[in-house]
Amino acid sequence: MTPTALPRRLTSTIFLALAVGAPAWAKTPVATGTGGAVATISEPASQAALAILNKGGNAVDAAVAAAAALGVTDPFSCGIGGGGFMVIYLAKENRVITLDHREVAPAAFQPSAFAPEGKALDYDSAIASGMAVGVPGTVRGWHDALDRYGTMSFRQVLAPAIRVAQDGFRINDNFVKLVKENEKKFALFPATAAHYMRNGQPLPAGTLLRNPDLARTYRLLSTGGVKAFYSGKLAQAIVTAVNRPPAAAGVAVRAGAMSLADLANYEARWRQPVRSSYRGYELVGMPLPSSGGVAIAQALNILEGFDLKSMPREKAEHLYLEASRLAFADRNAYLADPEYVDAPLAGLLSKDYAARRRELIDPTQARPHAQAGDPYPYQQDPSVPLRPASSAKSKLLSESAHTTHLAVSDKDGNIVAYTFTIESWGGSGITVPGYGFILNNEMTDFDFTGPHPNVPEAGKRPRSSMSPTIAFRNGKPAFTIGSPGGSTIITTVLQTIFNHVDLGMPMPDAINAPRISQRNGMATSIEPGFAGSAQATALERFGQRWDAAVEEIGAANAIVFNPDGTVTAVSEGKRHGVGSALVQQRAH
Repeated sequence: MTPTALPRRLTSTIFLALAVGAPAWAKTPVATGTGGAVATISEPASQAALAILNKGGNAVDAAVAAAAALGVTDPFSCGIGGGGFMVIYLAKENRVITLDHREVAPAAFQPSAFAPEGKALDYDSAIASGMAVGVPGTVRGWHDALDRYGTMSFRQVLAPAIRVAQDGFRINDNFVKLVKENEKKFALFPATAAHYMRNGQPLPAGTLLRNPDLARTYRLLSTGGVKAFYSGKLAQAIVTAVNRPPAAAGVAVRAGAMSLADLANYEARWRQPVRSSYRGYELVGMPLPSSGGVAIAQALNILEGFDLKSMPREKAEHLYLEASRLAFADRNAYLADPEYVDAPLAGLLSKDYAARRRELIDPTQARPHAQAGDPYPYQQDPSVPLRPASSAKSKLLSESAHTTHLAVSDKDGNIVAYTFTIESWGGSGITVPGYGFILNNEMTDFDFTGPHPNVPEAGKRPRSSMSPTIAFRNGKPAFTIGSPGGSTIITTVLQTIFNHVDLGMPMPDAINAPRISQRNGMATSIEPGFAGSAQATALERFGQRWDAAVEEIGAANAIVFNPDGTVTAVSEGKRHGVGSALVQQRAH
């Protein structure tokens, strides 16, 4: 029996590996050609984007199609239960615009939500709760992007994802690993556990996983549009799941306080990008409430004063780590939702301020911890804004390392760099019953206690690290880069640019190189196998030290626009189960 012959409603949403249905794709993480290009971490998602490009859709249409498919194949990192940031280059107009569809705190949210009686909640228990769920922005973001800059309807761009959800896809070892990491959280919520686990254990690799509930939800959006998500039965189901989390019998889960008005009133924001320059490139990134664009620009401004190409690799990498440390000290102290906090952006982005921060770097020795600097004298108007009381403080905060990023370009030269998320792997763990998607836990991106610019407030967007970036050279697109990874997103994008521009690595090598992430902690985050390597040993001579805990850092995707007019799509060659890069016409 094939999947299409099955009844619409199933008690089980999976078939074992012997079942007929899902195509077997061989992923290719690098592809060069002409026309449009796409790079994602999922072959079905890349195929969805390519199908839309081949039907005449543009990069915006294809990006939404890929994102919808990722919501099926990578449901633990993204989906319509979350939010994100999109950087769009419009070739004919030669301009870049950014779309912020970050989740927002419900109107009833209080600054003390995560610190009742003045004591911060345990982070893991805060995640698996209704109160962790922010008002989702993804569907509004997709609608606004398509409405203003796309050429296709929801019905057209969601069609590939509906097929993947209905027919199924085979889960891989990485998918199984993510379920295993979330066993305790998923076990709290029967609808989630029933879909991804059997008898308390993850489904085995090779299982054909279908999600007919999500297919029906996408069909609802195809016919009802954005209103079908933010009002009506689906909106009510979201509110109910947040306020009365569908937990297992006898399990106590903190409830949220979301209303139908919170959903109906949600708005995405079109914002002007952050612009900076680095060694002949113009870098265009995401503005606040994402801290990524500012932090990357500041770190590169600091690095620009060093002749990195003339140095041994280990010395250049030492300087990269120290520049990142300083940028994170400022990022942690000053940056938050711009509708609630007047951050000193002109000062932080000033080349003169970077020069002062650069003076703090010892080229021969790592510093254990950096204090936030004072960018206010470098503001264009130093009297505005006021210094926050917390500006002298800087701490490394918990931030989940899970998201997804995709890159798409079309034959006309339009580009979309898009990072979106449900926050932790598996978000809050709460699947909206009957609708097949997991809700975010984005409210845990706020600082649990203050004073701090990023404390929770009603209607506020928590600070993010998402860093979709497009680089230009001589006025033309050169490359785009982005990654998941919580606060390590910033260092992954920063290190990839450093590898590509300063160390001269081709983009595939720049992405596949070992990642080292310094975020103003006492030690630097590293990946498995790095400790004890020659590269690590060389850096240890500069006093660099490594976190004992190791895990993969990021899952980057990029597109390079070559001088001969071809494009090269680049995804991960080893991380996250290997990525998928496709072009419309392969170069010969």
